[in-house]
Amino acid sequence: MGICPLSVVPVRHTPSQRSEMSSQLLFGETVEVLEEKGKQWCKIRASCDNFIGWVESNQIKAITPSEFERFNAHFAYSLELMQPVMGADHFIPITMGARLPEFDGIRFRLGEVYYTFSGQAVVPGDFQPSADFILKLAKRYLNTPFLWGGRSPFGMDSPGLVQMVFQMAGFKVPREASAQIEIGDTIDFIENAQPGDLAFFENNQNRISHVGILMPDNKIIHSFGGVRIDKIDHYGIYDEARQMYSKRLRLIKRILPTIPRKNVPNEVSEVESSGVQAELF
Repeated sequence: MGICPLSVVPVRHTPSQRSEMSSQLLFGETVEVLEEKGKQWCKIRASCDNFIGWVESNQIKAITPSEFERFNAHFAYSLELMQPVMGADHFIPITMGARLPEFDGIRFRLGEVYYTFSGQAVVPGDFQPSADFILKLAKRYLNTPFLWGGRSPFGMDSPGLVQMVFQMAGFKVPREASAQIEIGDTIDFIENAQPGDLAFFENNQNRISHVGILMPDNKIIHSFGGVRIDKIDHYGIYDEARQMYSKRLRLIKRILPTIPRKNVPNEVSEVESSGVQAELF
């Protein structure tokens, strides 16, 4: 068993620095070690999404099975784009979506070392997730550059954006768009969609190649060049700057509870009436 003790760690397709980065581990995420290749590489399964890949052995900190269980059962997500955590004699910069094991509101523990965290954090399950919360999380990533395999504010791909946003809201979402399309309920027409629904897009080979989160007013937030907001209709995503469609719509799926049609907002409210969402933003 292991835990990521660094800000962002690349997960590679094969055990080589030259291999494609297929995903990333963020600080505090736990893994199961499946195989070791010498002393330099280990094959891991990430506990957050069961994604399998190779990481350098010195970028993973070994933990006991009991710590693995505790850290996965009790943690908070950092909501700060970038925030240093303070140990006894050093700092570690962590990103939005990093996990804070056994966080008590002020401190958390990583092995035998305690760290202080002074930013905003959220504990999954402490609130009822809503489209408002989902979209506020997503908009924090605006202007994050596109990075294949990325899951952090320094670079992320389209399924990485969806996964991180819904993960912080308490949903377990697969890593890749081709797997994300298998969860949730199908929405037949875009006219029946609601904010927070996921829109999936296909390439010229009719394969799912892109995903984004629907917003009010026929808009979508997604990672394409960078995390951005574009217009969307029944055909796909329309790039106003280039005056052309950039993505072709394939399917819409719903993970959040359905809102009665008469209550579907034209705009997502800026403040929840009560609860954690209002306090966090």
